[in-house]
Amino acid sequence: MAKLNPIYTRENCSFSCPLQWGLTVFWRTPERKDGWFPELAAATEPDGIRLLRHRFSEPGISQFAVSTKIHVSPLLVVQRVKGRLQYLVRDRLPKPFKGNYAIRSVGNVTRQTAEAYVADQLGHHGMADARIQARLEHYQIERPEVNLSQPQRTSHGIYWYNLHIVLVHRERWTEIREDILQRLRDMIMGASEAKGYLLSRAGILADHVHLVLGCPIEAAPLDVVLAS
Repeated sequence: MAKLNPIYTRENCSFSCPLQWGLTVFWRTPERKDGWFPELAAATEPDGIRLLRHRFSEPGISQFAVSTKIHVSPLLVVQRVKGRLQYLVRDRLPKPFKGNYAIRSVGNVTRQTAEAYVADQLGHHGMADARIQARLEHYQIERPEVNLSQPQRTSHGIYWYNLHIVLVHRERWTEIREDILQRLRDMIMGASEAKGYLLSRAGILADHVHLVLGCPIEAAPLDVVLAS
């Protein structure tokens, strides 16, 4: 049997929307000035982390708007921002931060909009044959018990890390065989459970698949896509 080559690789994957985050960190001693921000932004840029803005929501609570490349996990964002900033203020604040943090994936499209969009995929891509349409309906995945509006937790922080992923068949190949659709559905469910993904919805179409899921904080978006 000829060796199978993956369609999706680290080299050919791209994201259609910016990957953006809101990061909150907490100072041990109230801090009111952020003259360190330009230097911090320059220090994190080589890590694939671009700091867009900073503000103090109140003295001692820093909020960052962040954009990242696809190989950067939200956990790496926390580690690099806190680590680089700790280095910059080390002379006057040897231990500047509390251990806790919060990070959230953000964007122009809300979670509710993404879930509703995936739920409507069969209507949006209706099949001419009503029998095929009914067959595809049988293999859609909806898991109302998964609430992606709720934060996930680590020992030190909370996070919201949700992605909408679209995987397209090679050359838009159309697949409507029941055994293949069942295997695909089983693979999606099995991979989500094995990887610790919180799968909310999956829209299984004849030539592509939509996934809405919550992800582990240590997994980069690129790794989530390649493992899905």
